Amino acid sequence: MEKHPVPIPARVFEGLEAVRQSGVTNMCDRPRVIEIAEFWGFEETADWLRANRHLYAQGIFHGFRVVEEGDTPCVD
Repeated sequence: MEKHPVPIPARVFEGLEAVRQSGVTNMCDRPRVIEIAEFWGFEETADWLRANRHLYAQGIFHGFRVVEEGDTPCVD
């Protein structure tokens, strides 16, 4: 089975990377990632995580692909 990275806006990816690199939580703990992203001011990341639960789970296992401004990433 071929893995396809999930398209994600650059600003959302920035928040995810900040949380991931901090090592504060397991990235599979989506509610905690949302909480941390919000606390650190990454509101767009938190909103995307709430709206795209399935895509986030898919991205955890298949990776993320940053899309440029104006591109429209998939939403589940």
